[in-house]
Amino acid sequence: MTASSDGHGTGLCAGRVVVVTGAGRGLGRAHALAFAAEGAKVVVNDLGVGLDGAGGSSPGPARQVVDEIEAAGGEAVAHGGDIATGAGAAALIAAALDTYGRMDTLVNNAGFLRDRMLVNLDEDDWDAVLRVHLKGHFLTLKHAAAHWRAETKAGRTPVARVINTSSGAGLLGSVGQGNYSAAKAGIVGLTLVAAAEMGRYGVQVNAIAPAARTRMTEQTFAETMAAPGEGTGAFDAMAPENVSPLVVWLGSAASDGVTGRVFEAEAGRITVMEGWRPGPSVDRGARWAPAEAGEATRKLLAEAGAGLPVYGAR
Repeated sequence: MTASSDGHGTGLCAGRVVVVTGAGRGLGRAHALAFAAEGAKVVVNDLGVGLDGAGGSSPGPARQVVDEIEAAGGEAVAHGGDIATGAGAAALIAAALDTYGRMDTLVNNAGFLRDRMLVNLDEDDWDAVLRVHLKGHFLTLKHAAAHWRAETKAGRTPVARVINTSSGAGLLGSVGQGNYSAAKAGIVGLTLVAAAEMGRYGVQVNAIAPAARTRMTEQTFAETMAAPGEGTGAFDAMAPENVSPLVVWLGSAASDGVTGRVFEAEAGRITVMEGWRPGPSVDRGARWAPAEAGEATRKLLAEAGAGLPVYGAR
């Protein structure tokens, strides 16, 4: 699943073409470099905007990652389009097909933050965050799926993979991140639907909920995300590169049979998330009166114990 101990890849993704969105920095950059190290040809997408999505489009970050990959002997191409538009998402998939003649793996990673408590959250900030995270995932997935469906109908069923990026905030909620949490929770729902719909076309769809040091976390969780001091030799638990081995494996043919799952990935830990499962239940066999429903609900809550913690709560 990882590069060999001498730092060279094992060829796990040799011959595969991988598209990574938001790959100019942070987790996306780490994923792109890791796929290239395992032999993949990589389409590096990044719009080059600021942490809050502001600023003009810049090819700089994507181009820098391509340069890194090429300097290491790999193959990559930069794409600077906006994947939260239909035209931009279509152009991204076309970039893979036009450059390399195929597409095998899509890693949806692009996003930004506009954190506010709900009473202070502007409608524009809500729309912007859902647009880049949730709509951005949907549109690239839609256009990739259309290609893979056409391949299947032509008798060339692909070994295709999609890795979506959720968050602990999407699984548990996060104070001050109502827009981000809602978008990331939506990505989990989208992942489950896509896995069910696209399996017939040879496509596996999974999601990760990573924790790592990026522009989106190093300020909000500065103490937790801090790197160890230079020269200490300590494991840098929050380095984004720690998440990428799982993403690379999920994006490879070796992950056959794994679909519709959500994984937490942090430091050296991988966790299979089990999602919502039925807890205590009671069936009266008839309609409840409100007070009776309340009394029964309190008993069920007592049986269930404490609720889920809120991610990032202080």
